[in-house]
Amino acid sequence: MKNYRIYICFIVLAVLMLLLYPREGKFQYEYQKGRPWVYETLISPIDFPILKTEAEMLQEKEERASETVPYFSYDPSVAAPILEQFGHKAVALQLDEQLTHAMYAHLSEAYERGIVADFGSGISSGQVIFIKRDKRVVETPADDVYDLARVLNVLRSDLVFDYPDMDIDSISNQLNIKSFIVPNLFYDENTTQLVHREAVNYISPTKGMIYAGQLIVSEGEIVTGDICQILDSYKAEYKMSYGYSGSPNALLASHLLIVLTILAIFFFAVRFINRTVYEDLRKLVFLMLMLLIAFAGTAILFRVDQHLLYLFPFAVLALYMSAFFHDNLSWTVYAVSLIPLLVIPENGVELYFMNLVSGSVALFAYSRLNRGWLQFLNVIFVFIALVLVCFAFKLGTGDLTYAFKSVSFLYLAVHAVLVIVLLPFVFLFEKIFGFVSYSRLWDLSDTNNKLLKDLQKKAPGTFQHSLQVANLAEHAAERIGADAMLVRVGALYHDIGKMENPMCFIENQAEGVNYHAGLTPEESARAIIKHVEDGLALAKKSKLPEIVTDFIVCHHGRSLTLYFYNVYCNGGGDPANKEPFTYKGKLPRTKEQVVVMMADAVEAASRSLKDYSEASISALVEKIMANRFDDSQLAEADISLRDINLVKESFKRYLMQIYHARIAYPKRQPVSK
Repeated sequence: MKNYRIYICFIVLAVLMLLLYPREGKFQYEYQKGRPWVYETLISPIDFPILKTEAEMLQEKEERASETVPYFSYDPSVAAPILEQFGHKAVALQLDEQLTHAMYAHLSEAYERGIVADFGSGISSGQVIFIKRDKRVVETPADDVYDLARVLNVLRSDLVFDYPDMDIDSISNQLNIKSFIVPNLFYDENTTQLVHREAVNYISPTKGMIYAGQLIVSEGEIVTGDICQILDSYKAEYKMSYGYSGSPNALLASHLLIVLTILAIFFFAVRFINRTVYEDLRKLVFLMLMLLIAFAGTAILFRVDQHLLYLFPFAVLALYMSAFFHDNLSWTVYAVSLIPLLVIPENGVELYFMNLVSGSVALFAYSRLNRGWLQFLNVIFVFIALVLVCFAFKLGTGDLTYAFKSVSFLYLAVHAVLVIVLLPFVFLFEKIFGFVSYSRLWDLSDTNNKLLKDLQKKAPGTFQHSLQVANLAEHAAERIGADAMLVRVGALYHDIGKMENPMCFIENQAEGVNYHAGLTPEESARAIIKHVEDGLALAKKSKLPEIVTDFIVCHHGRSLTLYFYNVYCNGGGDPANKEPFTYKGKLPRTKEQVVVMMADAVEAASRSLKDYSEASISALVEKIMANRFDDSQLAEADISLRDINLVKESFKRYLMQIYHARIAYPKRQPVSK
C-alpha cells in the first residue's frame, strides 16, 4: 500500500477527532488535597457558591429519605351539617343556652383547625404536616389539629372548669357528643409520596458563598479538604459562567497537539507490534475506527453528562479487535484508545483505569469462555473488575461508608452487560471489512463441516495428510508467535482440490494402482498442478474466506513438480523447459503461509523415510527448507531467519514425537510338556 493512503487516513482521523473535541479549556490551576498550593495567593475574583461534596449530598439525601411530611386535604363541607344537627338536638333536649353556645364554639374551633381520624393515620405529636385548604397548602404543627380523643378531652376539661355545677358527663351522654365529632382532615397518600420523592431527588447543591475579594488559599498553604472543596466550587463556577477566556487559536492548538500525540502513540504502537497492518488498508481503517469510537464516546458523553461515561462499554472495543488481531496488538491499541478518558473528563484517571482493567479482564476471560452459556460469565468478571477499581478510587476519600455507597452499581452492571450484548456486532465488522473472525476460523476448523467431510470421503489419504500438516504447522506457528488458528485452518483446506481427482495422488491410490501409468511426465505434472485450480473453484463454491483460499494458492508457490520434472529430464527432455512442471500459484508472504508451505513439504517427504532417527529427520527438514530457499520460494515472505530456525526446530521435535522408537514385544514361547 502506498504511503499517501496512510497519510490520508491519519489526516481524516485527526480532523474528525478535532471536530468531536469539546470546546473547553482546562482550568489554569492544578491542585490536590494534602499538598501545598504552589501558586501565588488566590483571591476570589467573583462571587460563587460553595458546592457540597458527593458525600454531603448523599448524607442529606439519606436524611431526607428518612423524613416523610404527610399531606392532608381539608374538607370544609363536613362541619356545617354536623353543627346544625348539634344545634337542633341541644334545643330538643332544652340544654342551658350558655352551655350550648360553649359546646358549639368548641366544636367549631375543632373543625376549623381540623380533625383527623386518629394520630396513627400518618402523623404523630410534635410533627409538622401540610394541610391543603382552598388550593393553598399550609404548613401546620401536628399538635394544632385534633383527633376524636383530643376533642372530647378538651371539651370536657374546659366545660367542667367553666360550669362546675353541671354534670358535663351526663349531658354529653344525653347529646351523644361523639356522634358530632367527624374527621374533616383526610390523609393524601399520593401527594405525600410525590412530594417526598421530589424532596429526596432535589437537594440543594450549595452550602454557602464565597464573595469577590475573599481569600481562598495562600501561597504554600496545605490544600485541606475544605479548601479543596472551595477550589472545586470556584473551578465549576468559573467554567460555567466564564468558560475558556483565552485565545481560540491557542485552544485549537492545544487540542490539535493532544490529538496528534494520541495518533503518534497509535502509529508507533501498531508499527512496533505488527507493521504488516500498514500493508492492508482494511486493517488500518478498522483499528482507526476503534480509536474514533472510543474518542467519540468520550467526547459526546462528556458533553451530555459525565456520569454516562460509567455506562459506556469500552471493553467491547478490545473484544472487537481481538476477534481479528492478536491479543498483544488488540490490548495495546485498546490502551491507546482509552487515552481520551485521561484528557477530556474531570475524573479521567479513574475512568481510564476502570476501563483498562475491565478490557484486560474481558480479553483474558473471553479467550477461555467464548462458547455457549459460558460467555455470560464474562459479564460477572467485567462487573467485578469495574466495581473493584471504582471502589478503590472512591476509598481514597477516607470514608469507607461513602466509598461503598457512591459506587454506581447499576451503571456498572449495565456497562458489563452491554459488553456482551454488543459483542455480536463483530460479525457486522467482519462483513464490512472482509475480515475473518476467530469465531469463524473455529467453525472452519471443525472437521465435521461439509467440505472437510467430502475430502475425508473422496480422498481419505489427503485428508489424513492435511490433518498431519495442520498439527505440524500449528505447533510451529505457536513457536514463532504466528496466528496458530489461521495456520491450522489453512492447512486443513490447502489440498481440498485433490478430491476432484483423488487417484492422481499417491496417498489416495490403492495398492497396485498407478494413475500415472501410460501418461507422459507433462500430462502427469498437469494433473498434479490442477489440484490448486480445483481447490480454488471448490473454495469459491463453498464461500471460503479469501484469507483461507490464499493458502491454496501459495502452498506450492511457484515450485516444480520435481518428481515428474526429473523423470522428464532423465528421459531426454530439455532441462530449461520448466514451464509445464511449474505451479502457477503465488509466493507466500505472511508467516502463516510460509509455515503451511514448509509443513506440507516436510510432512509429505517424511512419509518416504525408512529411517526415523533424529539425524535422518533433521537432515530431511534441513533439506526441504534449503530447497525452498534455493528455489526463491520465500523471496516475498515477511519472516526472519530466527523464525525460520524456530520453525525447523519445531518440525524436527514434532516428527520425532510421531515417529519415536517403539518397543518390540517378545514372542511367547510355547509351553513345553
